[in-house]
Amino acid sequence: MCGNNMSVPLLADAVTVSGAERETAAVIFLHGLGDTGHSWADALSSIRLPYVKYICPHAPRIPVTLNMKMVMPSWFDLMGLTPDAPEDEAGIKKAAENIKAIIEHEMKNGIPPNRIILGGFSQGGALSLYTALTCQHQLAGIVALSCWLPLHKAFPQAANNGVNKDIAILQCHGEMDPMIPVRFGALTAEKLKSVVTPTKVQFKTFPGVMHSSCPQEMMAVKEFIEKLLPRI
Repeated sequence: MCGNNMSVPLLADAVTVSGAERETAAVIFLHGLGDTGHSWADALSSIRLPYVKYICPHAPRIPVTLNMKMVMPSWFDLMGLTPDAPEDEAGIKKAAENIKAIIEHEMKNGIPPNRIILGGFSQGGALSLYTALTCQHQLAGIVALSCWLPLHKAFPQAANNGVNKDIAILQCHGEMDPMIPVRFGALTAEKLKSVVTPTKVQFKTFPGVMHSSCPQEMMAVKEFIEKLLPRI
């Protein structure tokens, strides 16, 4: 089945890694600030499962306050990278709606929400957390790499009627991250435990890793995806 991608702006030029057989599940993965979907499509290709479709959209290009208003791929504006920095609430909510439109599109094409994992790195991971926790559909899980929960003060109230109260979350963070310190990741993990069932939150840290991924992290991501999206 093929839906009309043009009605979902982010899907029109998203990088999609198709399954080698009938696709029964999907992973939607959001890149970090200044990046594109290509780098994560490549990374996910190395751990792909043949029945899973991987969708890596590109963020729109906007001026980013944190980077002296330079125009770059960014899911929403960033003013700072500390837990108490001001946030682009309208931009975060609009970006989340755009990601929810991709989820709806995949559902129309026959992949149920409980066979969809939402994930991302850094700003993309932040958006994946916010989107999944405010989504009205029950998703399979969230992969949150080197990131934080946006608008964290709005939770747990902002979690849409607790639809995803039992969602599985894999949160990973490099212990030497200079951009988003691992302490911020740990605070995020604690906050997430007040939003979802605490035992569903896994927080893994990787010694010596900076603001990037590593092979051990990718193996943890692969195991998480295999467990939540088994072959059917």
